[in-house]
Amino acid sequence: MSATAGDSVGEVVRWATFSCALVPVVLVAYGTPVGGAAAVALGLAAVTAACAALMRRSERAAARPVRTRGRRGAGRRARKTPEG
Repeated sequence: MSATAGDSVGEVVRWATFSCALVPVVLVAYGTPVGGAAAVALGLAAVTAACAALMRRSERAAARPVRTRGRRGAGRRARKTPEG
């Protein structure tokens, strides 16, 4: 994993957090009730948290070394390759 990959994920999460704060402010400024704007903020925060968790998980998966043989848990659908 490179340092730029981790930095880009952090930057995406920071921008998403910023938008979670900005969107309700804009909604209230345009006349949306405060309760509705708060509900939108909570929804955006939940989506942001889920996306951040998925991005971190995919980062960890990408950083793991790839095993070519002897994968555990491959199951029935694993490809059978002829052994020489």
